[in-house]
Amino acid sequence: MPCRSRPTNSASPSAPERLLATSTMAPQPRPGIMDIAPYVGGEARIPGIAKPIRLASNENPFGASPAAVAAFHQAAAELNRYPDGTASALRAAIGQAHGLDPQRIVCGAGSDEVLTLLVRGYAGPGDEVLVSRHGFLVYPIAARSAGATPIEAPERDLTVSVDNLLARVSERTRVVVIANPSNPTGSYLPHDEVERLRAGLPEQVLLILDAAYAEYVTEPDYDPGAALVERHDCVVMTRTFSKLYGLASLRLGWAYCPPAVADVLNRLRGPFNVPGPTQAAGVAALADTEFKEGCRAHNSRARECFTEALRSIGLLVHPSVCNFVLVEFPRDPGRDAAAALAFLKTRGILVRGMGTYHLPHCLRITVGRDEELRATHSALAEFVKS
Repeated sequence: MPCRSRPTNSASPSAPERLLATSTMAPQPRPGIMDIAPYVGGEARIPGIAKPIRLASNENPFGASPAAVAAFHQAAAELNRYPDGTASALRAAIGQAHGLDPQRIVCGAGSDEVLTLLVRGYAGPGDEVLVSRHGFLVYPIAARSAGATPIEAPERDLTVSVDNLLARVSERTRVVVIANPSNPTGSYLPHDEVERLRAGLPEQVLLILDAAYAEYVTEPDYDPGAALVERHDCVVMTRTFSKLYGLASLRLGWAYCPPAVADVLNRLRGPFNVPGPTQAAGVAALADTEFKEGCRAHNSRARECFTEALRSIGLLVHPSVCNFVLVEFPRDPGRDAAAALAFLKTRGILVRGMGTYHLPHCLRITVGRDEELRATHSALAEFVKS
């Protein structure tokens, strides 16, 4: 029996009518979702250049530990198996490496996932998430994705200001999230300032300390936050394997939490959110002390040498404790950060523009290998003189 066609009107709808019908009948996102500016990572390619110098994303220029790579390949033999949903071996290894209770550790697909779940678990429509003016772009994205409103507090000398944060706390504040040390400025808050921030917040406000760059800090007055977590029911520290450990492509992060917060995260996260090969690589990376210390030592030495080299050609380089430096350029057209960014690309070098971080006059440059930094310094010296 032939199929019957649907009856149609004699007159076909016009193009505007069809567009209106499509827009009103299509699923509509929750209010606020379309206000989110999608995150855009650092550039990785330059047309016509097969292998550019990539200093835009704060990656480890030496890659990952050979032991981590070997563990990843070995675990790939069981890709047909679901991973350990609790990441028990990985949490135990993290606990041993940092002297922490594994029961308080929750692992995720990068610290981005953990941060997003924390905001979603404790903030929603009508709530506010307090962030610093030049903080990591994921924080306001996480707030808006939960239906909450991100509130920015101005910084002082490109450093998180405790006073400005506390001044913006309201009855709607549910979460405060700061990067310490901070990306993209490279600055940090000493331990006593973080203590002062926690003491000034209402007890029901969750304080998240994003310590993604903690492994690079050598200053004696810095603390990533684990001790504060153990003394309070309202503090969480997040960490990542993307930077020092060189596992950015595997997306592996973790949080150290009060037990009640860990329980919330475990209810929200996916049941198998960290793949087995990723877990295996993380365990091996933690154990390779020689690789870690070598990368850390190189970063400290190379960062200081590169900073002095750039200052010697007249550029303003802000102090940094991380694996990158923030370089400030004049505001003059043709001499500004945008011009420098374009010039570096002609020399096959990728760095990160900072316009989306409210720092359009700055570029962020990763501490790469010595030869990469020499090439970058030479190119910028040419740019300054041109």
